[in-house]
Amino acid sequence: MRNQRMTKSRNDVSFVLAHICLKAGEVVAVIQARGCTVRPKADRSPVTEADYAAEAIITEQLALRFPGVPVVSEEDVATRGPPIVGRLFFLVDPLDGTREFIAGRKEFTVNIALVEDGAPVAGAIYAPLYERLWFGATTCEALDVAPGAKPDLANAHRIHVRKPPAEGMTAFVSRSHDDPETEAYLAQMPVAERRHIGSSIKFCRIAEGAGDVYPRLGETREWDVAAGHAILIAAGGAVTTPDGAPLSYGNTATGFRRPGFVATGGFRIGPAGRILQDSVE
Repeated sequence: MRNQRMTKSRNDVSFVLAHICLKAGEVVAVIQARGCTVRPKADRSPVTEADYAAEAIITEQLALRFPGVPVVSEEDVATRGPPIVGRLFFLVDPLDGTREFIAGRKEFTVNIALVEDGAPVAGAIYAPLYERLWFGATTCEALDVAPGAKPDLANAHRIHVRKPPAEGMTAFVSRSHDDPETEAYLAQMPVAERRHIGSSIKFCRIAEGAGDVYPRLGETREWDVAAGHAILIAAGGAVTTPDGAPLSYGNTATGFRRPGFVATGGFRIGPAGRILQDSVE
């Protein structure tokens, strides 16, 4: 894959990932519309037919487009355990926001990221019922796409983070995973508004300049974060530990678990959670 990677730019990879997300998202939207059964996994989190259907499409398409590159996907890991990965692999969350999906809400997404040397370098996220696609690598793009449509990704428009408004930040908080630690963390910041949203849409809303910060201090898995991380970096933002340290990916020893993180737009988190104001073009 090293040679193949050299023949495709990271932006080209993000275009491929975007097309795959659209394919999977179309199927997920159809399944939600007709209804499906829900069952608990070993960790008691819910899983549906849509999770497995999207994962099958994504893994098949990645194998065709990027043969030999390992794919780490949520439901496969739950069934077979963590695979061995090298310097280059994909992280897949085939249906992020499963609880929102089950509840009949729009806030669910399909997520794919390419990780190289521990960092997410390209990513795509599709929210079918919001009819919105985000993707990026060195730059970040967004496009309105209805499920089943055949878009020209060249028509996507560039998005970028914003500087936090003088009147205070807009913070995004998980609808299904809010906790006192996150609220205490936000209390240290000049937050004027909190918005509760499910799934990885929170990263994307910061990337397109509709908000400023998204903290998640509870444990997550790497596939929950990687695509949003790649997109937010491409839009000029950052995703770090709550103390401002870099995130790394590919931690097979922990089953791809990771502790909390903070996603930010036009500012950075420094040591001890101190806010660092950076210029945003």
